[in-house]
Amino acid sequence: MSTSHATAVVFEQPGQIAVRPVALLAPTDADCTVEVHCSGISTGTERLLWSGRMPSFPGLAYPLVPGYESVGEVVAAGADSPLQPGQRVFVPGSSGFADVRGLFGGTASHVVVPAARLVALDESLGEDGILLALAATAYHAVTRSADGRLPELIIGHGVLGRLIARTVLALGAAAPTVWETQAARRSAALPYPVVDPASDSRSDYAVICDVSGAADLLDTLVGRLARGGEIVLAGFYEQPLNLTFPPAFMREARLSIAAEWQPADLEQVLALIAAERLSLAGLITHRQGVGEADSAYATAFGDADCLKMMLDWSLN
Repeated sequence: MSTSHATAVVFEQPGQIAVRPVALLAPTDADCTVEVHCSGISTGTERLLWSGRMPSFPGLAYPLVPGYESVGEVVAAGADSPLQPGQRVFVPGSSGFADVRGLFGGTASHVVVPAARLVALDESLGEDGILLALAATAYHAVTRSADGRLPELIIGHGVLGRLIARTVLALGAAAPTVWETQAARRSAALPYPVVDPASDSRSDYAVICDVSGAADLLDTLVGRLARGGEIVLAGFYEQPLNLTFPPAFMREARLSIAAEWQPADLEQVLALIAAERLSLAGLITHRQGVGEADSAYATAFGDADCLKMMLDWSLN
């Protein structure tokens, strides 16, 4: 495949996946062309795109290339790029396609991306580099509280919930409690407790970080807050949120929304990793070749044992 074309995972329509050639835009002096080695599947945004439940926003149309969790190697760099061919980089997505939408555009064999968006990686990070966007999202959520308090309770023990718990510990706070309703995702072999919500009677949490995406959970979480406590919404909620006002009023509850991570969040994550205070290890539980995309997405979206599915482009 020439670098004017690539092989990509394409969501042709909701529920319809193809692995097929796509055309790349000609790179500018500010761009790099990256050969992608591995890509992660997001069980949040990509599930919504695949199912057709993603709320409408500018740029959303099919066919589209999903993905914002890729690692690869620079194979060509524009004259204005500080990166050089041969460098290993994290790719947070691409819009450099001529005949399909890039939303988020990272799951392709080659991508054209502004060099300023790429993140140079240490070789030692390896394939765990696909988790950097989620790690930056976790850091953004953990540090969202206006008064600097870190989460004491985390709702959900998928990859993002685990990264939030690891980040809380990396920042020197006490071990948070994690609620998880799926028994397969609870384990005693962790430096923080992961419990069934029904077994937790505490109702004085100062900061609760919710990554569940459940629109009907707010009243339950308000009932677990200390007075003046805060709920950080770090999931993606496709349905209107339900909140009964009087209990929230009595507690003077605060709500915060943690949106997209910022470059400063990623810088802090890389610093924590370099200082060996934060690890991304052990979170990629499944891997398949790109030619098995249908099966890989089904497993990522439907198997509770799958924390993170990685598509390996060398197996295509």
